[in-house]
Amino acid sequence: MTFAPFTVTRVESHPATELLERLRNVVMLKDREAKPYAKATLTLGQSDFSRFRPAQRYVLTDNLLKIQCLNWELARLGYDALALEGYLTIWTDASSEPIDLLPPIIESIPEATGEMVNVINDGMHRLFVGRLEWKKPVVVLAEDLPEQYPYYAYPIPGHNPWDHVVILEGGSVPANVIKKWHRTSDNKRLYRDFNSAFTNVGGPRGQG
Repeated sequence: MTFAPFTVTRVESHPATELLERLRNVVMLKDREAKPYAKATLTLGQSDFSRFRPAQRYVLTDNLLKIQCLNWELARLGYDALALEGYLTIWTDASSEPIDLLPPIIESIPEATGEMVNVINDGMHRLFVGRLEWKKPVVVLAEDLPEQYPYYAYPIPGHNPWDHVVILEGGSVPANVIKKWHRTSDNKRLYRDFNSAFTNVGGPRGQG
């Protein structure tokens, strides 16, 4: 479905304490007893794009326009999607269901080189737009994660990983595009289910 503008009709703001408490209750998609953030060090703060790396090798124009529209709507109501002090619950005229908007989630993961690499887990499109707009985003950095639950894809290597992210037209990824370089054949085993602790995480619904 082609992107169509929407209006934010209502916003509820939740404090950082509730954000971090809920994150600690997020479970794995395939192991509902495992909570990857339960004992992690979680820090909410401003960061620079040079400090973290994307694993996703593409962004979609429909999603970029959706984020731009959301940013403009939130700004109209006095919020900044990349400067959240906690998280927001948002209602729009595009859906009967609310969404929860979290700060982007960054995870510190050990790689085979011995380096600790900060990889983007959630918020890729929002961060891509923020980089276009020269912003310094507020993110959640998760450290000291369980070794058995690394992020399910490898961060893009090299000195300028953002330069390897391609912009794809439309709202879907062609079949021949490598979205991410997965760590395992059963990559869903390493998925975090953010909707186990939040509502409709991922963006405004009803837009494709």
